[in-house]
Amino acid sequence: MSEESRALAADPELLLDNQLCFRLYAASRAIIRGYRPMLDALGLTYPQYLVMLVLWEWQAEPPAQPSVKTLGERLMLDSGTLTPLLKRLEQLGLIQRRRARHDEREVHIGLTPAGLAMREQVLPLRQRLLCGSGLDPNALGELHGRLGDLLEQLLALGSRP
Repeated sequence: MSEESRALAADPELLLDNQLCFRLYAASRAIIRGYRPMLDALGLTYPQYLVMLVLWEWQAEPPAQPSVKTLGERLMLDSGTLTPLLKRLEQLGLIQRRRARHDEREVHIGLTPAGLAMREQVLPLRQRLLCGSGLDPNALGELHGRLGDLLEQLLALGSRP
């Protein structure tokens, strides 16, 4: 091994397993894999499921503008990513999209009766998923809070000039 190779190998800051971003990425992929049986039963992809979660939230507390733009902001997705997801959910009969009367560029979205009914299917499937995971609910709650703090800090850093 050359001296340069040893120097690179000895730098712990450059080891993959020492990268927070990699750990978050790998954990996210593992969680999504864990959701796959539930999502397959519903006929949804994980990003489609996230859209449905927001739309179910909006049923209880609607935003001022239930638009694609508002949804994209909530999910941190751009319209190029979101539009195909919404088209597919509309084809599945779960959502409806309609142009705003006051501005045709603005597209409003809402749940269909089938989309609203799907929420009741998700609750027992999700409960089984969590119960069968063997993960400590308290530890998951703590991790959830810490990740929320991390995300908030990272977003604040990104908004600095």
